[in-house]
Amino acid sequence: LNPTLEIEGFLLTMYDARLRLANQIYEELKGHFGPMVFDTVIPRNIRLSEAPSHGLPALLYDPLSRGATSHISLARELIAKNRAMAS
Repeated sequence: LNPTLEIEGFLLTMYDARLRLANQIYEELKGHFGPMVFDTVIPRNIRLSEAPSHGLPALLYDPLSRGATSHISLARELIAKNRAMAS
């Protein structure tokens, strides 16, 4: 439908570093897609799932939670990546 659409990258969400499978998937993605896989991952985080029931985005509901800070890190990574591509 949109031939000009491009993939910015691949983002792991609901990531649990304690699980061997999650780490294997991350390594497989990095090995196959390389720099297209974001360094930032969004962890499994209860505060992220609670936020909608309170009618708030995660960044306002609990800005210091791991989930919220991961989203901030993702935004920073995207900005840096796009600045580097523009140069």
